[in-house]
Amino acid sequence: QVQLVESGGGLVQAGGSLRLSCAASGSIFIINTMAWYRQAPGKQRENVALITRGGSTNYADSVKGRFTISRDNAKNTVYLQMNSLKPEDTAVYYCTANLIGSGDYWGQGTQVTVSS
Repeated sequence: QVQLVESGGGLVQAGGSLRLSCAASGSIFIINTMAWYRQAPGKQRENVALITRGGSTNYADSVKGRFTISRDNAKNTVYLQMNSLKPEDTAVYYCTANLIGSGDYWGQGTQVTVSS
């Protein structure tokens, strides 16, 4: 069994910052790609950012220049630093991890609310 636990969500004013963390635990051998997704009310879940085991990153156009994804392979943890937050960033944020030989796992989600 593999568990992903997100933390760091909350309420912030527009222009503020939050840092999300997601720690993987359990029967872990090697984590390949890790990513953050978000889902706003009434909208489809969308990919926000991803990072490969080697550190290559990719971002949604809507967050480029404002969000930074990083990871600590020794801690099996991925982070999402979110700056210059906008009300349209309000969503439940989920982390995912692709484990080699085991498949994809998802966290339970953490709420991010940005007030105007």
